[in-house]
Amino acid sequence: MLSSLVVPVIDVQNDNFKELWPAMVLAIKTSSFVALDTELSGLGNRKSLLAESIEDRYKAICHAARSRSIISLGFACYKKLDDKAADTYLVQVYNLTLLCSEEYIIEPQSVQFLVQHGFDFNKQYAHGIPYCKGNNKGASDDRGVHIRALFTELLRARKPLVLHNGLIDMAFLYQSFYAHLPERLATFTADLSEMFPAGIYDTKYVTEFELRLTASYLEYAYKKCKLDNSRSVSSGGTGPHFHVEFCQYAGHMSSYVDYRVCPAVASAEGQTDVCQRFSAFGWCPNGTQCPLSHDTDLIILQDEKGTGEKRKKRKRQRDKKKNRGEAAESSNVCDDGAPEHKIPHMEEVELGEKPDGGPLMESEGNNQDSKAEDMKTDREGNGVSVENISDPAATVTADNDTKTNTESRTDDGGGTRDPPNSDNQKKKPADTGTHRAGFDAFMTGYIFAHSCTLVKKEAAGAEEEEERSWIPTCLNKVYLSGKAAPLNVVKSTFSKSSKAHLQKMELVWGARV
Repeated sequence: MLSSLVVPVIDVQNDNFKELWPAMVLAIKTSSFVALDTELSGLGNRKSLLAESIEDRYKAICHAARSRSIISLGFACYKKLDDKAADTYLVQVYNLTLLCSEEYIIEPQSVQFLVQHGFDFNKQYAHGIPYCKGNNKGASDDRGVHIRALFTELLRARKPLVLHNGLIDMAFLYQSFYAHLPERLATFTADLSEMFPAGIYDTKYVTEFELRLTASYLEYAYKKCKLDNSRSVSSGGTGPHFHVEFCQYAGHMSSYVDYRVCPAVASAEGQTDVCQRFSAFGWCPNGTQCPLSHDTDLIILQDEKGTGEKRKKRKRQRDKKKNRGEAAESSNVCDDGAPEHKIPHMEEVELGEKPDGGPLMESEGNNQDSKAEDMKTDREGNGVSVENISDPAATVTADNDTKTNTESRTDDGGGTRDPPNSDNQKKKPADTGTHRAGFDAFMTGYIFAHSCTLVKKEAAGAEEEEERSWIPTCLNKVYLSGKAAPLNVVKSTFSKSSKAHLQKMELVWGARV
């Protein structure tokens, strides 16, 4: 039986940042990988961000990162538990509300979208964690309790970094918490390769080129992975699958936790009015005014139905060929005159797939319209059902305030049971948008963990070696909208690291105990 997933997200603001600091640093240091997501005040000219030249795109992204700000940062720490029979991860999710201390541009389009999805700007300006962008200004990046020091701890931990469509995220993280962005893309990728020696993974690229899903926007990919994982567990656990567990939070710490509920994918009989644009890209220009369905559950189930019908059609063609006998086989011609070996190709094109069976890349024009997914402003806005439940009976960890919730995993391995005594809990006031970046980070990490269970290692090696490789074919490959090839995050023989980066790395590693 498929079940809902209840994800505890810890809300971090300026007034509890110092208190939660030890727990956040410990979660990062003990994790197997860290997934990140950001919410931004704007992105600038969308056309420039989709320029044909990747170098021109990078210049546009740099301009956006220097003139706009991160208003919310989410990170999810996934720790693989060694004492479990099946792959199991202990997950801790944090959502940080930030406030840039310098002047920055806020785009009305971005504000409108965020407000529509519950983001509280009054809360941000009253309780946001302050930070300054660019090179270090005053407080040392490796000392004290502030957001730039937390980013330094992430670098020191040397953990794989996981993002979804992550080029813009990485540029904003670099400019906001590290140093001024270098002028050239090659320098930027050289810096990143040294900042994250354990590798960078982009789940947008993973879902397009490794999993080859019908769509790859975040909510679709997460729900599809969760559905497949739950089915595998429910069928007896014979197929690749994994489990997630969460900490329990109690005492005054429970007031910092928001429980995000993502229901299991449910069938919607009789509904066929799916918005094709939203189905493909996770974004529709009509937004909530669209008369067609934006229900991701329905979209996934219809996609699966279409895949099943395509397989049946191929089977009918094979049976027809078999029944025709040697005469038809020697002519190698089907009833409509098309060569027999072309039938699979024609079916795939008709169903909207690439002739080679690979993922269908979005065109430049489509991507310009789908700035939600690819440009990180209007991304994955609809469909996740959320319920906020307070949890005074739970127990937590920050300075010995947290413990593992060993009862958190359901029978299907897809999530957690409701928080303790949830039937008697009082619901918190609706605050659906506050933890959006945090929950997006959780979804990003979930996609990556699911993908790792599907990728079989050709040679069984030491556990440490397996964790280093994760998904070898996707290591340091970042998705590029409308491009058939990814951006490789490497340091080439023709590029050097930036001066600011070299100084920062000396600070990071020189101060390391």
